[in-house]
Amino acid sequence: MIEEYAIVTGRTDNQATLEIERRTACSLCGQKRGCGNAAWGKLLGHKSHAFNAENPINANIGDSVVVGIDEHAMLNSVFFLYVVPLLGMLIGAVLADVFFNNEFYVILGAVSGLVLGFIWVKGHLIGFDRADKACSAKYQAVILRHADDIVED
Repeated sequence: MIEEYAIVTGRTDNQATLEIERRTACSLCGQKRGCGNAAWGKLLGHKSHAFNAENPINANIGDSVVVGIDEHAMLNSVFFLYVVPLLGMLIGAVLADVFFNNEFYVILGAVSGLVLGFIWVKGHLIGFDRADKACSAKYQAVILRHADDIVED
C-alpha cells in the first residue's frame, strides 16, 4: 500500500474529500536556494488537488489522515498511461518509416500512434470501469488511519 498524509476537506456517508499535505524532506522549499523541486514549485506554484477516498474510519472535516492506494493498481495505471501510448508512438513511427520513407510522415505517424494509444487507453479504462465495479474499486484511495495513530511493524 502506498501511503500519503492528507487533510479531510469534505465528507459524505462513506466518502471523504481530501487534499494532500505538503511535507518536505528538507526546509528549503520556501528559500531562494534549494533543490530542483523547490525551483519547479516556485515556477509552477505548489497547488493542492482535491480527490475522493473511501472513509471507513469516519474521519471528520479537518482531520489529518493517512490515505493509501494499492501498489498493483498504481503499477497498472502507470502501464496504461505511459507504456501503451509510448508503444503506439513507436509502432506508428516504424510503420510510417517502412511504408513512406519520409521524415514528415514518420513524425506524423509517431504523433498519430501516440494519440491513438491515449484514445485506446481511455476507452479501455472506461469499459473496464463499467464492466467490473469490484475490480475498479482497487483503484479507489482509502483512508487507512488518523495521522497521529502509531503503527507498529
